[in-house]
Amino acid sequence: MPTTELSTDVALGVAIPARNARGRIARLGPVIDAVLGKHDYPPVIEKLLAEALVLTALLGSLLKEKEGQITLQAQTEAGAIELLVCDYLGGNLRGYIRFNRERLADVGPSPSLFALFGKGYLAITFDHPIMNERYQGIVPLEGESLAHAAESFFAQSEQIPSIVRLAAEKRDGQWFGGGLLFQHLPEGEEGRDRLHTRLDHPDWPHVAILAGSVKADELTDPELPLDDLIWRLFHEEDEVRTLAAIHLGKGCRCDPDYVRSVLARFPAEEREAMVGDDGFIRVDCEFCSSSFAIEPNELS
Repeated sequence: MPTTELSTDVALGVAIPARNARGRIARLGPVIDAVLGKHDYPPVIEKLLAEALVLTALLGSLLKEKEGQITLQAQTEAGAIELLVCDYLGGNLRGYIRFNRERLADVGPSPSLFALFGKGYLAITFDHPIMNERYQGIVPLEGESLAHAAESFFAQSEQIPSIVRLAAEKRDGQWFGGGLLFQHLPEGEEGRDRLHTRLDHPDWPHVAILAGSVKADELTDPELPLDDLIWRLFHEEDEVRTLAAIHLGKGCRCDPDYVRSVLARFPAEEREAMVGDDGFIRVDCEFCSSSFAIEPNELS
């Protein structure tokens, strides 16, 4: 396994100035296992959550402020998946899936997106606390994969030509997931007015073809550093810039002090109603399967 810091649990920004394109590439390894390790998920659910975590890492790496947060949520009607939630804050990722085991048993080992989610939607929320802004885009969960649903999100909610590729697989008992996101922006400048993005810009098909040529096993291969993979894809371009790497970790925020601080915000009468027969307020975290028993007098 290479020692380079650009192999696993990292996201790397990429810019191709002459093509007016920017991108992100990410690969997760131990982070996925840390998130999955607290749950007894079937393989189909593990793979889906691994891909969702990679997509969340790609989206989160687009944020310009450290305090910014991305939340990805998929809700469904009559699907095997009832709820999927992932979020990104300061390079830390968490996620979980709630599902119906009986329905999941009927969809087989390689289910379609519709078989998993039925009639559902994908909501992506961008929180910018410094600017005190929140933006949410919602699109139907359509297409062949979560990657296609993400492309629809950018096309419909932000009107940005985008290509998304996601992959996840288990190698020698350990999960690895990788993803790639490339977009065409006006004059290649981040932060410019997106209303002037041309959906038919002649440079975009060229970038989309090269980015789309990436193979699933290249995205998940921990022996292939991300900067080397970018070189494979775009080595014929005159200039390709890589930006500062963002290191990724598992980050559930449900420590006892945080749980107490949340409970303390409730009115006293509501906290009383939460007390169980054993005299404790019990709070479960679905992200990490932890349970907290809080004594009411700790909140006064």
